[in-house]
Amino acid sequence: MANTLSGPCVPPLAVPVLLDRGRSLCMPPLREAVARLAAPIDTVAAYHFGWTDRHGCPASGDGGKGLRPALALLSAEAVGAGSETGVPGGVAVELVHNFSLLHDDVMDGDETRRHRATAWTVFGAAQAVLAGDALLALATEVLLDAPDSSTASAADAARAVRRITTATRRLIDGQAQDLSFEQRDRVTVAECLEMEGNKTGALLAAACAIGAVLAGADDRTADALGRYGHDLGLAFQAVDDLLGIWGTTEVTGKPRWGDLRRRKKSLPVAVALADGGPASRRLAELLADPQPRAEEDGKQLAVRADLIEQAGGRAWARDEARRRHTGALAALDEVPMPDQIREYFVALAEFVVVRER
Repeated sequence: MANTLSGPCVPPLAVPVLLDRGRSLCMPPLREAVARLAAPIDTVAAYHFGWTDRHGCPASGDGGKGLRPALALLSAEAVGAGSETGVPGGVAVELVHNFSLLHDDVMDGDETRRHRATAWTVFGAAQAVLAGDALLALATEVLLDAPDSSTASAADAARAVRRITTATRRLIDGQAQDLSFEQRDRVTVAECLEMEGNKTGALLAAACAIGAVLAGADDRTADALGRYGHDLGLAFQAVDDLLGIWGTTEVTGKPRWGDLRRRKKSLPVAVALADGGPASRRLAELLADPQPRAEEDGKQLAVRADLIEQAGGRAWARDEARRRHTGALAALDEVPMPDQIREYFVALAEFVVVRER
C-alpha cells in the first residue's frame, strides 16, 4: 500500500481503510517482536493477540481495532514523512496497550475478551502477567531498533522511548487509581477524569505523537498532536464507560454489566453519585453495602444501571465524549498538515465517539 491513502476522504469509508492499513503495516513487525519471546510466553502472547488457539495452532481471532497503530502512522504523515517511519511507534504502542490488557484482565478477574476466554483463564494468572511484562519490554526494544528498520535517527528513537515510557508510567498510575476507587464509596468527577486521562489518554497521546517524533518533528508539534490524542483518549474512555454498563456481550465481547459487578467508579457512576437526587441517593446506598451479595443477578444490576441513567450519568458521559471530541479537533489546528491527513484524523475521532465496541 502507498505511504498515504489516495482518493477523496469520505470519513465513514476512510476509517476501515485506516485501521486495516495500520494493522497490515504493523502486524508483521509486531509478530516478529513477539517471536523473540521464549516458550511458553510466546504462546501466551500469541493467544492473547488472537493469532493462535490455546494449543498454539493458528487462529483468526479478533486482534482488536488497531486504532493506536493507525494514529501512529498518521502522526508521521502529518509532518511530511512516509507512513513507514511511524511503524515502530505503532508496534510499540500496540505492545504497551496489550501489556495493559493482559494485566487488567487478571486484576479485574475478567474471563472474556474479544469474544473468547482471557489469557489468564487459559494459561494461569502468573503466565499472563509475565506475558504482559514481556510485551512491555519489547516495546522499548522495538523503538530502540527503529534506526535499523525505518528512517528514524537514534536521537529521535530515544525521544520516542521517552514518550512511551512516560505514557506507560501514567497508564499504570491510572490503573492503580481505578483499582483504589473500587474500595471507596464515592469518587469525584474530577478524580475520575484524572484517572481516565492517565489510564487511557496518556497512551493515545503517545500514539498520536510518536510517529511525528520518529520523523524528527519538534516537541511543540509532537505535543500538539499529543493533546489531540489525550482528548481523544478521554472521549474513547467515556464511550468505553458507557459500554461497560449498557453494552451487550454480543457486541463488546465482554460480560454485560461487568463494570457494575465490580462496582467500578467509572465516569457515569461518579456523575450519578454527585447528582444528589433520589436516584443518586439510592445508588449510593446500594454501592455502600460492604458485603456484595453473591446472588446479585442481572435484574439487580439492571436496577443500578437505571438509577445511574436517572441521575444523569449516562447523558453526561455521552456529552463528555463529544466535548473531548471537539477539544481533540481544536488541537489539530495547531499543526500544519496536508488537508487529507487532517481529514483522516477527524474521521478517526468521529469513529471513537460513535463506536459500539
